[in-house]
Amino acid sequence: MKPDVLADGVYRVAAKIGSRNLFEGIWPIPDGVMLNSYVVEGSEKRVLVDLVKDWDGALEAVGDQLESLSLGEGDLDYIIINHMEPDHTGAMVEIVNHYPNVEILCSAKAVPLIKHFYKIEKNVRAVSDGETLDLGGKTLKFFMTPNIHWPETMMTFLEEDEILFSCDAFGSFGRYEYCFDDELSAEEKEKLASETERYYANIVSSFSPFVIKGIAKLDGLSIKMVAPSHGVVWRSEPEKIIERYRTLASYMQGPREKEVTVVWSSMYGNTQALLSSIVDGLKSEGIPVHVLRVPQTHESFVLEKVWRSEGLVIGMPTYEYKMFPPMYHVLDILERSHVQGRKTLRFGSFGWSGGAEKQFDEFVTAMKLDYRGVVEYQGSPSEEDKQKAYDLAKALAKDING
Repeated sequence: MKPDVLADGVYRVAAKIGSRNLFEGIWPIPDGVMLNSYVVEGSEKRVLVDLVKDWDGALEAVGDQLESLSLGEGDLDYIIINHMEPDHTGAMVEIVNHYPNVEILCSAKAVPLIKHFYKIEKNVRAVSDGETLDLGGKTLKFFMTPNIHWPETMMTFLEEDEILFSCDAFGSFGRYEYCFDDELSAEEKEKLASETERYYANIVSSFSPFVIKGIAKLDGLSIKMVAPSHGVVWRSEPEKIIERYRTLASYMQGPREKEVTVVWSSMYGNTQALLSSIVDGLKSEGIPVHVLRVPQTHESFVLEKVWRSEGLVIGMPTYEYKMFPPMYHVLDILERSHVQGRKTLRFGSFGWSGGAEKQFDEFVTAMKLDYRGVVEYQGSPSEEDKQKAYDLAKALAKDING
C-alpha cells in the first residue's frame, strides 16, 4: 500500500488486517479490519497520529509507508496517542526505538498507562483539553472525550484542513480497497453500513452516554473529514457517520428501530417447534424480524441486531434446571453491553423439570426488560401453545408499531 493523501501534508498510513483472528479476542471479523495511522507535516514539525499493533504484518506495512514519506530517523517530532488500547499503541516500543527523540503527547490519564503497558516514561507529555500544537502552518487542537471508549480517550482536530482524527470513535469493521467513503462501490457501502453498526454494538455501545457527550463537544467544529483508526475516511459525508453514531448511541435509552430480533436455541427440536408461530405472529403486523440461532450465530451478530431493535424474543429450553448455556452466554453479553428496556417475550420447552424461567428472570431485572410473558411447556408444544405464542408475538409487534 501507498500512503493516502487526505490534504496537503496530511496522509493516512494503513494496514489491512485479515480475518483469522478475533478482534479484542472476542469478535469475529470475517471481512477483516483496517488499522489507520495518520501523518501531519507542518513546515516545522512532523506528527504521527496513533499507532498500530504488530498484527498480521501491520507494523511492516505502516513502516514501509512511513519510509516512503522520508520519515527516517530524526524526522518525526511527535506521536499523538488518542487512545491507549493496544491495537493503536502495540508498536510503541518499536516506533520509539526508531525515533528515539520523539515526544509522545497524550491525555493525562494515558501517561501512567504508557508507563505500565510499555515501560516508557521519557518524552511523554500530557496535553490539556483545548490545547493546541503549532507544527508550522498546521495547528492541532486536542479534545478530551473520555470513555469513548476508555477513560483516557481524546480526539485531535487539524484546524486548517478541518480533519478530525477520532481513533475508535466513528470507526467500523471491514477492509476496504480505497481510503475514502466516496470511493466505495454500492456493495462496499452496504457492507460498511452493517459493519459500522456491528462495530458500534460490539465495541462502543456500553459507553453510549459518553458518545452523546463527545459528539456534543464537537458540535461547534466545522469538520470536512472524519479520519478514524478503523474503517474509511469520511470526506464526502462526514456528518453522516457522526449522525449515525449519535443515532446508535440513542438506542441505549430509546427510541429504537421498529424491529424485533428473535434469538433462539433448541436441543431436540421442541423449542424450535414453536418458532414459526412466533415469527408468523410478528410478521402479521408487517414488522421487520431478525431470526438468529445460537450458538450457531456468534454473539457479535446477535448484539448487532438486538442493539437496534425495540423488540426482543428469546427462545430456549431448560437445561439441567437452568437456562440453556449458550443462551446464558449471549444474555450475559447483552447485559454487559447495556442492552436495556426492550419489549420482550420468551418461549421454550423443558423435559422432566423447568427452571430456565427463574434464571431468565434475573436478566429481566438486570436489563430492565419490558417483559410481556412466556410460553413454556413440557415436551412438545400443543396447538394451544402455538396459538398463545402467535397471539403474544402479534400483540408485541402491534405495540412496537404503535
